[in-house]
Amino acid sequence: SGAFFGAGALLLIAGVAACRAVLARAERREAAAALSVGTLAVRNSARRTGRSLGAAALLACGSFLVVAVGANRHDPAADAARRTSGTGGFALFAESSLPVYQDLNAEDGRDAFGLDPAALEGVDVLALRLREGDEASCLNLNRAQTPRLLGVASAALARRGAFTFAQVAPGGGRGESPWSLLGRLEADGAIPVVGDMNTVVWSLGKKLGDVLPYTDDRGNTHRLRIVGVLGNSVLQGALVMAESDFTRLFPGQSGYQVFLIDAPDAVRADAASRELTRGLEDVGLSVTPAAARLAAFSTVENTYLSIFAALGGLGLLLGSAGLGVVVLRNVWERRGELALLRAVGWTRPALHRLVFREHALLLLLGLAVGVVSALVAVFPALRHGTGAGIPVASLSLTLLAVLASGFAWVWAATALALRAPLLSALRSE
Repeated sequence: SGAFFGAGALLLIAGVAACRAVLARAERREAAAALSVGTLAVRNSARRTGRSLGAAALLACGSFLVVAVGANRHDPAADAARRTSGTGGFALFAESSLPVYQDLNAEDGRDAFGLDPAALEGVDVLALRLREGDEASCLNLNRAQTPRLLGVASAALARRGAFTFAQVAPGGGRGESPWSLLGRLEADGAIPVVGDMNTVVWSLGKKLGDVLPYTDDRGNTHRLRIVGVLGNSVLQGALVMAESDFTRLFPGQSGYQVFLIDAPDAVRADAASRELTRGLEDVGLSVTPAAARLAAFSTVENTYLSIFAALGGLGLLLGSAGLGVVVLRNVWERRGELALLRAVGWTRPALHRLVFREHALLLLLGLAVGVVSALVAVFPALRHGTGAGIPVASLSLTLLAVLASGFAWVWAATALALRAPLLSALRSE
């Protein structure tokens, strides 16, 4: 994604340079053409290259930022059933206030809570151990010092191919699942852990390969090394380690408190949610659809993106208004030329069309360069579905509003400028 965004930024620079070349070439080509409103408009656009290029570049940069920011929105509901999505393919995410010691996949475990076998038919529960700590998700504005820890049978996640790794330490992911890195003995004695991208980078201020100190039940400090970074996932807010390492560090932390639940379809998921909530109410079990939990995390990021997109769209609208100021200045400097054209027979509507076409060309060039460059920058999101929630309608409306606003300002500024008396300007010619 970073490479494509860099390519889009370079294409934006190249597009602005191409605009300059287009204006220069158009001036030379149209010089020998028959005079008309269109040919004169193109030549006049190229007369003050710096000013024209500045207006086009401003619009190009603005439209690039608006499209690039808006296209990075995430839709948690998109492909929620896929193992590689942020839900890991799990239908439900559950957490209990008290530990559960029974196996909820076994008949004895379900009988202990009086669960209806029919309601849980085809349902598979992956239980995780929990060590309470600081909430390290984007819902916590503070920097987490001792994040929550989850102990999991990594083979179960590897067998399912659950979640997508954004980064993996050397030696992982080559012919085997990156989850297999958990439980391995590091050369320096560090314990391997895996974290969500937002948890590792923003909440903990760490990166792949960094070490985090953590104190166990005996008061001994251990070094946790980040060997894998997940993409946006329901595991945000905690670090995941192998269950064997978890029980060794925290022998007093018995039972399971976090559950990832597989269900064949949405109907079975709803039935399982109701039945588990009823049966395990004494341990304070809270069941949430995995897609809803992921949406809660994505809401924070999408809210910021919406704010930036709104501010960018407002700035772009103001930039299109600035094009009207350019029109006023250009017409003021060319009063003598326009007066002379009036004297030799040009009508006021013809002059209005001439000035309008000059600056409409700059508006179209700027928006075209910005939008094309932005599409290159967000190509991975468009291709791989990570931007399935791209607000095409709102982005299109924003760009259309900028286009309409630009045309309106140019038209209004042209009409206002041509209303000035041209006789005094003609006397100086």
